[in-house]
Amino acid sequence: MMATRNNTASAAPNNKVKYSRLADSDEGYIDLQFKKTPPKVPYKAIALATFLFLVGSVLIVVGSLLLAGCINVMYPDRTIPVLIIGILIFLPGFYHLRIAYYASKGYRGYSYDDIPDFDD
Repeated sequence: MMATRNNTASAAPNNKVKYSRLADSDEGYIDLQFKKTPPKVPYKAIALATFLFLVGSVLIVVGSLLLAGCINVMYPDRTIPVLIIGILIFLPGFYHLRIAYYASKGYRGYSYDDIPDFDD
């Protein structure tokens, strides 16, 4: 007797790839849980940035007027610190207001997530 060979058309090719069946159910996952929710607007941080921006602007203007001599002072050595403090207060306020403005307009790369939030 001769041994017969089992040739079927449904035989898998010999490429050593392992396949697994897909699950019939989605295991409770839905597409909504993977969508990013819109970030909430940090109103307290924007208010603080506005305050820093305004106070810094006032201190820069006053420091510039003191330095230029438009305002007479008794101690002229105190004009430079007013200008420096104004610049140090102005910069973070301007930076965060700029981010808030661009995020509100929807510019690419700007988000309210970039502004620190004070809600704990």
